[in-house]
Amino acid sequence: MSKQERATRTRTALILSAARLFERYGYVKASLDEISSGAGVSRGALHFHFESKAALADAVEHTAATTLHHTAHNLPHHTNPIQTLIDLSHRMIHLLHHDITVRAGFRLNTDTSPRTPLNLRHQWHTCIHHHVTQAAHQHSLAPHISPDALTNIIVATTTGLETLARTNPTWLTPTPLTHFWQLLLPTITNPPTNPHTNPHPTPTPTPTPPTSTETGTGTETGTPPETKTRPTTNSTPHTHRPGPDTKTKTKTKTGTTDARPHTKNRPKKTASTL
Repeated sequence: MSKQERATRTRTALILSAARLFERYGYVKASLDEISSGAGVSRGALHFHFESKAALADAVEHTAATTLHHTAHNLPHHTNPIQTLIDLSHRMIHLLHHDITVRAGFRLNTDTSPRTPLNLRHQWHTCIHHHVTQAAHQHSLAPHISPDALTNIIVATTTGLETLARTNPTWLTPTPLTHFWQLLLPTITNPPTNPHTNPHPTPTPTPTPPTSTETGTGTETGTPPETKTRPTTNSTPHTHRPGPDTKTKTKTKTGTTDARPHTKNRPKKTASTL
C-alpha cells in the first residue's frame, strides 16, 4: 500500500469515527481522543489530517452532502414526476437509516452555532422543490396544490422522521413514509386516483451475478471451466480393444485392482478356488 493510499484510508476512518460520535453524543460532547481511538490512530495522526474538531465536523457534513447529491441524481427514470418524488423521499429515509455519516451530518446541521455555510436541510429542500415544480409543470399536481406548500410538507416529514428516529429507529423504516404518501396522494395528484403512482419505493434492480467467465472460477451458478484432455505420450497405436468378456486381475495381498485389460482367456474359477 502506498503512502497516499494509507493517508486516504486514515482520513476516511477518522471521518467515520467522528460521524459515529457526533451522531451519538452531538458536537460538543464528542472528544478528539475518542474519535482518534475509534479510528485506530493517534492524536498526532488526527491533527495531521484535521486541525480541529470543527474541521472534522465540516468533513462529515461535506461527505453527507456529497452522498445526498449522488442519491438525488441517480434515481430510477419515471415519466411520472410524482413517482420520482416518492422514490426520492424513500431513498432519503434509507440513507438516514443506513448511512451514519448522512445521519451525523443532519444532526450537526441542527446545532445552534453552525461552523460552515453548508446547510443540508436547505440542500434537501432545494432538491424536493425542483421535482415538485416539475410535477406542477407537467400538470401532475391537482390545480389547488401550491408547489411551495407541498415542498415544505415533504421536507418537514422526512427530516422530522430523522429527529424521531434518534429515540426510535423504526421511524426510518419504509412503513411510516409509505403511510404518509398513502394519505397524501389522493389530495395532491391529478387525477386523484393515478394508477401509475405507488406510495411504496420502486424496487432497485438486482444486478445479475457474474458468470464463471467473468470471475475466473467455476461456480455452480456459472459455466464450469473447460477441461482439456492431455494427449497421450505413447505413440504406439493400440491394436486391440478389450471385449465385453475382459476380466481384471485382483491382487489378493494388497486388495488393489489392476485396471489394465487382459485379452487372454483364463479358466473360470470355481467355488473351491475362491
